[in-house]
Amino acid sequence: MNPYLYDEALRKEGFGRIAGIDEAGRGPVAGPVVAGAVVLPEGERFDGLKDSKLLPEKKIREIFFALLARAPDIGIGLADAAAIERMGILRATKLAMEAAIKGLSSPPDLLLIDAVELPGVGIKQVSMIKGESKSASIAAASIVAKFTRDRIMGYFHGLYPDYGFLKHKGYCTEGHVRAIRLHGPCPIHRKGWRKVMSLTLPF
Repeated sequence: MNPYLYDEALRKEGFGRIAGIDEAGRGPVAGPVVAGAVVLPEGERFDGLKDSKLLPEKKIREIFFALLARAPDIGIGLADAAAIERMGILRATKLAMEAAIKGLSSPPDLLLIDAVELPGVGIKQVSMIKGESKSASIAAASIVAKFTRDRIMGYFHGLYPDYGFLKHKGYCTEGHVRAIRLHGPCPIHRKGWRKVMSLTLPF
């Protein structure tokens, strides 16, 4: 399916300023959840644009900087590990998405959101499952969120090098499990999560 066709059909219905919204970081046991909001330029295409989970890091970086140069508007929001522990991952994800929308220079006519509804923002919206494969705007937002979160986890790798965040980005890999068991959780681990605390137990 061509993800541009969905967005183009909505523009023909009169929605001139469409923002795609997506997140990165709901699944890891460490680090923030990051959301991106992207308004694509009408009539333009970005080579290789699709769900960030299907792209290598080099391509994600290439498309991110193309979006930075050519997209009319980009917003980024995040909720850190403390917020995730305090309010739960769904509410924290919504908080990050709302912050990304507020980061846009002006409100969109329509929001296309991957799998989440945001009734509090007061903007017409469409929530869709696997939206990254259906909408180019959501795919672009997934790339912005993924690239930004990966850079953040690279920063945390410098602060806490024992955990290997640069490699696994906070996901629960075998190497990450070993590091948590050896060193215990660090400040960016989601320590309220049962999965994280169970990993502090001895083998």
